[in-house]
Amino acid sequence: MTTPPPEPYAEPFFTPDPKSAAHSRITDFARWATRHRRAEGIQDPTDYQALYQWSVTDLEGFWAAVWEYFDIDATTPYERVLAEETMPGARWFPGATLNYAHHALRNLHPDAPAITALDETGAGYEITGQQVRARVASMAATLRDLGVAQGDRVVGYLPNTPHAVIAFLATASLGAVWSVCGQDYAPKAAADRFAQLQPTVLITADGYLFNGATHDRRAASLELAAALPTLNATVLVDHVGLAWPESGDSGLTVPWEDAVSRAEYLTIAPVPFDHPLWVVFSSGTTGLPKGIVHGHGGVLLEHLKTLGLHTDLGTGDRLLWYTTTHWMMWNLVVSTLLTGATTCTYDGSPVPQARPDVLWELAARHKVTVFGTSPQYLLTMAKLGIEPSVHDLSAIRVVGCTGSALPASAYPWVRDHVGAGVQLASTSGGTDIVSGFAGSASTTPVWAGELSAPSLGVTLAAYGADATPVIDQVGELVVTRPMPSMPLYFWNDPDGSRYRDAYFGAYPGVWKHGDWITLTSRGSVIVHGRSDATLNRNGVRLGSADIHDVVERLPEITEALVIGAEEPDGGYWMPLFVVLADGVALDDSLRVRIRDAIRTGASPRHVPDEILAVQALPHTKTGKKLEVPVKRLLQGAPAEQVLNPSAVDNPDLIAYFARLGAERNKRSAHDTGRRPGDHMRP
Repeated sequence: MTTPPPEPYAEPFFTPDPKSAAHSRITDFARWATRHRRAEGIQDPTDYQALYQWSVTDLEGFWAAVWEYFDIDATTPYERVLAEETMPGARWFPGATLNYAHHALRNLHPDAPAITALDETGAGYEITGQQVRARVASMAATLRDLGVAQGDRVVGYLPNTPHAVIAFLATASLGAVWSVCGQDYAPKAAADRFAQLQPTVLITADGYLFNGATHDRRAASLELAAALPTLNATVLVDHVGLAWPESGDSGLTVPWEDAVSRAEYLTIAPVPFDHPLWVVFSSGTTGLPKGIVHGHGGVLLEHLKTLGLHTDLGTGDRLLWYTTTHWMMWNLVVSTLLTGATTCTYDGSPVPQARPDVLWELAARHKVTVFGTSPQYLLTMAKLGIEPSVHDLSAIRVVGCTGSALPASAYPWVRDHVGAGVQLASTSGGTDIVSGFAGSASTTPVWAGELSAPSLGVTLAAYGADATPVIDQVGELVVTRPMPSMPLYFWNDPDGSRYRDAYFGAYPGVWKHGDWITLTSRGSVIVHGRSDATLNRNGVRLGSADIHDVVERLPEITEALVIGAEEPDGGYWMPLFVVLADGVALDDSLRVRIRDAIRTGASPRHVPDEILAVQALPHTKTGKKLEVPVKRLLQGAPAEQVLNPSAVDNPDLIAYFARLGAERNKRSAHDTGRRPGDHMRP
């Protein structure tokens, strides 16, 4: 039995301007595909649903059209678009050789800014296309001299600055494999990722900025280098102006300026379509993080589709999307260069205390056209009373939002405080495909609380309990045909069993992502949260995001987390944890208000059994709430079996939930005569 999704809005919250839609790149692509690829069913090139249906019906025709429309420059041609349509194991564009870095550099205007480097102080500088190309050429030569060959791994311990972009492009140009994480990771947590790859070179910075402080990471960098025995050398970046110590026992070190200031000619190595480009890691909340490997060609096509068609980026555009280097959005920030647009890097807190609206200030100053962020950021702006429109945001046409479900309340806030003509484009995807499953485009309307449509080329479905597609009902997010950017494999998974179990264990041959969605009859998508954190009270499935949405609108609540925990005696405990705003106390009156808000805004079934105030909630390093680990802690599982502390933004919070779970487990065991922990045994 499932609960129906919330009643949809009758009218769109945002409707594209017909003139702008007609001149968008996605409309031009639809016209082109109709002429050159015989795209069937597209009578009106601004009809997104017609274009989408063609893209998933004629999968080979669609991806061939993307290849031709964006003029992919292959050294050798492909034999067929999709040689084997199997999941896992799809073979895309066999025979083709190319290189991602070539395509990222070829459209950059020599004298126009390619990268704008920004930070929380409001400072910034620009690097032109010619300068980017020269620094990539120099870094590639340096890496080659340090022993990096095709297939070798180069890793970065870096904040979101141009250094990471240039190092990645240089690595990719050689056909070597890149991986990066932010410096808020402890050395051991970074080593848990990088040591799996046996890297040849580490590139690391002296520190980073965050919330008014300069964080010194020199000692951490050298500790990380010592934990990677396969290194030939470490490249030391002077980012925040801290003097590096003499090399001593730290092995061969190369200053960044020496590495990027050589006069070199850039030679780019062509590699097969499915040659590894980068390794991105899962959050690693339990055990070692999984290394997810993506290929040059799949990422190239997927990101051109996502950024070029869906986001309408091109020459003259500027994208500023707040991210860390270990979140998949960093990969898309880099891929902005594929479109010829300028990408903005940002080092610092998204909401520094000294100037909490600094991102809007920077967006205005640099004429940003696409501003990207997270739901939590928009909610924080509203609660702080920030007024972005005091800045000239007239250049912004899209506010992108991803990372979790975007509540309906954020839509009118963006309209009223950013701009009435701005499209709020909520997207949902994952590190696994380093792209999106659903989102918006220049030709799609937007309904508050919903994603406009499945993404082009993504055969998205919601599976009901009997593993068949359902409409206007909650179901598992699945993809029934391959995507070019699905992982090539997991690192250190020689027989592919971990990969198959991760996505294809539930439905053989069908990708199960682990999200709970509704596909509506009008074609939009509602995301309800992670399906592995589903609340299931008396056989009725409830979405945690639906509860968070309602509660986090209350001015007294900063953040909320609801958990449904099955108990050993057959009971079901559904507590709601809330982080209170400054000066607020959780008294009976506030508890009543919270329950009434949930009862009215969601349903009576969503009302929690208990409301508990906590100082803060634990998240992954990329800001996702740790719903499943907290649930397991509340069920009495030992913390060491549930969480890797280095993967949590505030590991100290785990003790509270572990203690609460142990107390409840002990009490329940006493009541039922079981030994504590029995229900956790296999």
